[in-house]
Amino acid sequence: MFDLKTLLRGTPTADLSLTAVGTDAPSGAAPDRILDVRGLTVDFWTQKDWLPAVAGIDFTLDRREVLAIVGESGSGKSTTAMALLGLLPPNARIGGSINLRGEELVGAKASTIRAIRGNDIAVIFQEPMTAMNPVYTIGFQIAEVIRSHRQMTPKAARARAIELLEMVEIPEPGRRVDSYPHQLSGGQRQRAMIAMALANDPGLLIADEPTTALDVTVQAEILELMRDLRDRIDAGILLITHDMGVVADIADRMIVMKDGVVVESGTAVDVYQTPTQPYTISLLESVPHLGNHSDAPVAESSDVAAPVDPVLELRDTIIEYPGRGSAPAFRAIDGVSFHIERSEVVGLVGESGSGKSTIGRAVVGLLPPTGGVMNVVGQNMVDADRATVARVRDDVAIVFQDPGSSLNPRFPVGESIGEPLRLKRNLKGAALDKRVEELLDQVSLSSSMRNRYPHELSGGQRQRIGIARALALGPKLLVADEPTSALDVSVQATVLDLFAQLQREYGFACLFISHDLAVVEQVSDRIAVLQNGTLMEIGTTDQVLNAPRADYTKRLLAAVPVPDPVAQQERRKEWLAANS
Repeated sequence: MFDLKTLLRGTPTADLSLTAVGTDAPSGAAPDRILDVRGLTVDFWTQKDWLPAVAGIDFTLDRREVLAIVGESGSGKSTTAMALLGLLPPNARIGGSINLRGEELVGAKASTIRAIRGNDIAVIFQEPMTAMNPVYTIGFQIAEVIRSHRQMTPKAARARAIELLEMVEIPEPGRRVDSYPHQLSGGQRQRAMIAMALANDPGLLIADEPTTALDVTVQAEILELMRDLRDRIDAGILLITHDMGVVADIADRMIVMKDGVVVESGTAVDVYQTPTQPYTISLLESVPHLGNHSDAPVAESSDVAAPVDPVLELRDTIIEYPGRGSAPAFRAIDGVSFHIERSEVVGLVGESGSGKSTIGRAVVGLLPPTGGVMNVVGQNMVDADRATVARVRDDVAIVFQDPGSSLNPRFPVGESIGEPLRLKRNLKGAALDKRVEELLDQVSLSSSMRNRYPHELSGGQRQRIGIARALALGPKLLVADEPTSALDVSVQATVLDLFAQLQREYGFACLFISHDLAVVEQVSDRIAVLQNGTLMEIGTTDQVLNAPRADYTKRLLAAVPVPDPVAQQERRKEWLAANS
């Protein structure tokens, strides 16, 4: 597929052509067999040699079957998927066999791959906001996929796009077809991405982390939609994810990858209940299980208790986004009241648009509260002047969801950690270097990491750098905004353990914002539940999870997938019955 001899002119003598090993169609293939992968290898040419990324894996996929590929970052999951689509970069070498319904893809012409891509194989990407073109409507983008493979007039393609949007249950499809990606919610964008993938009735759907950034209720709806569409169009689904709850919910079979090889495979039930490999066992043990407090006695709710020593206190707090032109102001937070004591962790949960991140941004002075009271480390942020906000920021820090985008890519991470110390504490020279090294040690990173740039670190290492930077000034209050949602389960477990250790050591109060209730359960003393800017309930972790009072909280809990295929099947039936 790629002429690497031309691309890499001047490299050491080597066989740089793409190999195609075993390209004959498999004999005796099952009539329902969609995909047959044998001995798949993918290598990447570095400065001096070939670096193996996938090392001879085998798997099959049948019609109406869901096969999940799981593993940590760097295991080869996404590389395998991109190999199926012919989307590997020019420095890639692929070997083995990829047989799609009798047609060999390894070594196939570029025109053949283009004809298959989007027609016979389609992809549901992880983040539709970046996968879609922001300057075109979703209807135009769906129609473009259709007309690329079929002779169809623009009018007929638009009608087909509306039909597809209706199929994926987007409300008012005739109106939404003319919406731009930014005008849709996260769940609606994901549905539009699924509609685009289904445009030409593909036989194989590749779902690459399709629910990572979605709330539990939206995630449950998307998984149910995928399950329904799989049966409706007779497609096979290759699911790539690190969310073991999603795998338990929808997968028929699964393979576990590590360092480019398959370490375990089988039915989802067998792998979950009787794993044989140490890596699989450690991966499953790292998954946070909702219900760790299920045997604990339910404590009385503390939402009405008067604060004793609050670091953060909200009383009837209102936050509005100003209107534009004739549009009125939008009230994002409407009369919310809760508090956080010293050394306490309060989890803030709710769906997208509930106001979680709005409160977090207001706490650190990035949004002004417009009514009520918001006392942050003793300062009222309502109508606060710049000097007040500056004082608050000396004692409040934030850990962002994506440390890769929150760290300056031009600075070594040691400089990013030391920046607040230099600006706020006037530390310089040896004293600054010593403090940076202490912070790196506290987040279990080597002092040699200080000279690396963010792109040279893994996701878990970047998140540790974000935590070290947040702790640099010894904050009294830490706002953690979805700090583990993009991490693999094992890395997530390590970061959460580190977070709990540092919280005990420093004694800071924490507002922990997340849509993952299992993670919130693991770290929080109390949980506050938001819906559409209104506080639905707040109480101890035991009370909210085991005896929720609000119907909304009950719906959130019912939608959470558990990492057990048998138990999840029963939970799915209950969720469907409650939402039918």
